[in-house]
Amino acid sequence: MSVKGKERGKPPKRRIVLATGTFDLLHYGHVYYLTEAKKAGGEDAKLVVVVARDKTVERLKGSRPIIPENQRRAVVEALRVVDEALLGYEDMNMEKVIERVKPDIIAVGHDQKEIEERVRRLIRDKNLKIKVVRVRRFSEETLNSSTKIKMKIVEQYGSAGKK
Repeated sequence: MSVKGKERGKPPKRRIVLATGTFDLLHYGHVYYLTEAKKAGGEDAKLVVVVARDKTVERLKGSRPIIPENQRRAVVEALRVVDEALLGYEDMNMEKVIERVKPDIIAVGHDQKEIEERVRRLIRDKNLKIKVVRVRRFSEETLNSSTKIKMKIVEQYGSAGKK
């Protein structure tokens, strides 16, 4: 009985999964996304996460993240499921990211439709052999995004200093 790769004395290649995001105010939705992304690579996959730069987030969302980029990267990398976390490129150059990381799989979140379309187009145009998977939202609960958490804080504590 032989296992693919072991026939020639080589261990099977470890699949690399790439995930991206802002990861401001880290919450369970982020952990779920990253856990499911790693699972997409199968047993012994390596999860590499690219964390968006502050200037990129500001350009896309209209405001800077609450947590600075170096801290967001460090917190993401500290998660057990993450093998490596890198800061992205300010111009969101996915081609450079793919060249750097060399992923077998790119996992996108439920809310990353535009990024998914750009990645699929790039893969098609460059004739790359990279699988794209979409991770579904973990639930419809109220605090499943950083934006909802910020709104809840403002709602609950915004008028605390006005007494």
